[in-house]
Amino acid sequence: MSINYQQIVMQEELRQYEQEYNVEIKCLIEREALGTAGPIGLAAPHLLEDNKDGLFFVLNSDIVCHYEFDKMIERHQQHQGVATLCVKEVEDPSKFGVVVANESGQ
Repeated sequence: MSINYQQIVMQEELRQYEQEYNVEIKCLIEREALGTAGPIGLAAPHLLEDNKDGLFFVLNSDIVCHYEFDKMIERHQQHQGVATLCVKEVEDPSKFGVVVANESGQ
């Protein structure tokens, strides 16, 4: 997880989640805010570390979701894509950005 805002508070919270769910969460500290996609570059060396399948999720941490990630992985593997996006149609995309796709979703 890339952290810029309230680093100490975030790390303390994440340590609790590590213990509760028995998972490892790597924290990467942004010395300056890198924007929405900037932290991916910061995390790049860690994304494939000990990751034999080469699969990972990129999420904005300020978004709470209940996606079926296992089904996303399954679909990604079936279609052998470079990337799989999970998007939601919204009334005013100016706050979020736009994804342009053809009829088959590509």
